[in-house]
Amino acid sequence: MLRFYTAGESHGKGLIAILEGMPAGVPIHEEYIHVQLKRRQLGYGRGARMNIEQDRAEILSGVIRGETSGAPIALWIANRDWRPDEPDITRPRPGHADLTGALKYNFRDVRRVLERASARETAARVAAGAVCRRFLEELGISILSHVTEIGGVAATWRPKRWEELREAAEASEVRCADPNAARQMMAAIDVARERGDTLGGIVEVVALGVPPGLGSYVHWDRKLDARLAMALMSINAIKGVEIGLGFAVARTPGSQAHDEIFWEEGVGFYRGTNRAGGIEGGMSTGEPIVVRIAMKPLSTLLQPLRSVDLITKEPVEAVVVRSDVCAVPAAGVVAEAMVAIVLADAVLEKFGGDHLSDIKKSYEEYRQRIKE
Repeated sequence: MLRFYTAGESHGKGLIAILEGMPAGVPIHEEYIHVQLKRRQLGYGRGARMNIEQDRAEILSGVIRGETSGAPIALWIANRDWRPDEPDITRPRPGHADLTGALKYNFRDVRRVLERASARETAARVAAGAVCRRFLEELGISILSHVTEIGGVAATWRPKRWEELREAAEASEVRCADPNAARQMMAAIDVARERGDTLGGIVEVVALGVPPGLGSYVHWDRKLDARLAMALMSINAIKGVEIGLGFAVARTPGSQAHDEIFWEEGVGFYRGTNRAGGIEGGMSTGEPIVVRIAMKPLSTLLQPLRSVDLITKEPVEAVVVRSDVCAVPAAGVVAEAMVAIVLADAVLEKFGGDHLSDIKKSYEEYRQRIKE
């Protein structure tokens, strides 16, 4: 139902995102997309390039007078740090796509790999995700994220209300709602910077207002949790995804692993807990969808690891290019965008319609039916 593509290189002229399948009638403006792009550029531990780029997405097609037209939406993000005549790089970085990409495509210059494999590409994802996010808002679905761990420092406190959690995370330089943990995370980032090292971490993404029944138990490739896992694992440097209790469920007895079911007049069915993270049998349950992602430390180190020159085969130190000490806070914004894209696709699959008004009508009829 919904597809998106990105094109462009880290130091090319710019990035392009094409979003196909968005219905007509969704209100969207460039300023709304800009807000999400700006969030991606923030975060303690980011590198110098964030001071160079001032990401703004220009809507080239698919939006007329502030509303989607139903046609493919093309978005353009210019790169200010455009470098057309960069020298070849032959010292691949451990942990990056450099060497394997060069072997796969028969390159003698790993720059051809790293320019596309760079996390700079995620700016285009955030732009496309912003359109999907705006669509979901029309149906009362919202998405937030917060950092729960950086460099082994884990948050131990969070606000009880989701809205308070969102506000606390957005006010933090590391997007962590626990102020004590946030200070320790920033200190850990400072130490890593001094050592020429990098840090990874964990981000939790939450989708609120999602109705039950998105996804499918019938086909493997339509299961909502599988689609979310694929989308999130496709983000640069993400090495793990868990939903609800995640891996902890393997150490939990069944009596404490599942969510008991209740019913209330005017409300319908609901769960007393949300250990499943809002997904059972490949379908949304109506509870908040809770997903966590694990991000590895970035592979560009100021104190580089050992490598081998692609041409001479001599031992060398890996190349050092402009990068971040820690990009975990930004990864949360990218993850929000990918969750928005997956949920928008699942909504369109479930409720169809070429115009937002048709989808809203089908959506409200469905919600009324399941309440009854």
